Amino acid sequence: MPRNPYHSGPQTSHFDGLRFFNPDHPPTDRALREILRWKMKGRATPWTPAPNRPQAIPEARVPDLSVTIVGHATALIQIEGLNILTDPVWSERASPFSFAGPRRACPPGIAFAHLPPIDIVLLSHNHYDHMDLATLRALQTRDRPLIVTPLGNDAIVRRAVPDARFQTGDWWDVVVLAGGIEITFLPAQHWSARTGRDRRMALWSGFMVRTGSRLVYFAGDTAYGNGRIFREMRTRMGRPDMALIPIGAYEPRWFMKAQHADAREAVQIMEDLEAEQAVGIHWGVFRLTDEGREEPPAMLAASLEARGIAAARFPAGEPGASYGMGGVRPNLVLSCTE
Repeated sequence: MPRNPYHSGPQTSHFDGLRFFNPDHPPTDRALREILRWKMKGRATPWTPAPNRPQAIPEARVPDLSVTIVGHATALIQIEGLNILTDPVWSERASPFSFAGPRRACPPGIAFAHLPPIDIVLLSHNHYDHMDLATLRALQTRDRPLIVTPLGNDAIVRRAVPDARFQTGDWWDVVVLAGGIEITFLPAQHWSARTGRDRRMALWSGFMVRTGSRLVYFAGDTAYGNGRIFREMRTRMGRPDMALIPIGAYEPRWFMKAQHADAREAVQIMEDLEAEQAVGIHWGVFRLTDEGREEPPAMLAASLEARGIAAARFPAGEPGASYGMGGVRPNLVLSCTE
């Protein structure tokens, strides 16, 4: 009888006692023959070199709301004096190996040494481009942040960072912090695995952060599916001020549609949430799929124009750039790329 090494608990609407799953959604598991079909018949677009952009030096604290893009799904959310990191990855590769696997196309948008003190880490799931144990160890040594992560992921991190602090939860659970700050675990349509034997044994999620006057959504990794989960978020949580939504890693669609939204679907997520402002994440840093590096922002721009949405309401997040309500923040402090 197979055993789940990360989580044990009763069956739920999305846990069968061994593995988590996405209700009312196409399967995300892929057979070896499908992987071979993709790799042997795929038509990957070559990536253009990433522009050499300066790295940001963020303010220590921000009184309202600022999001600075580090790269891929890593962003620094500064909200009413609180510093939050999403899916922090500073390693050169998104891989279990230092010598193989997807390599950075550009340096982090903030040098690790220039990070302000980190209070909270939102850790959406255990894929290597989202859960980087080396970075989590470094953050623990420096700041000892609270790691908020869905069921089972704490068991993985704890093996590398035994003294880490955690708050874990299932979809729709709420963590209440000092000052009345609330972090809600939200459904996402994705999957998880660290090895070939633990597929879907730890949960994946998005998050909603509610402070005194702001509501911020971080999607983690998700497909769009039938859109039900996003409309339910809007009904139950309200209208986000800011939404961090993935726009990349989507080709070929026959392989990726059940696990990754493309930029057109990202715009639909924004509309379903009725978000005031959004920033596109999960593109242009780690080559994971077949689309070209500049395709996600181009698709995003075209989709916004087609729907009559101002481009400033949903930019593709560039590493080192900082965004607030209304688009790019003009007061970003920059250093030369290190």
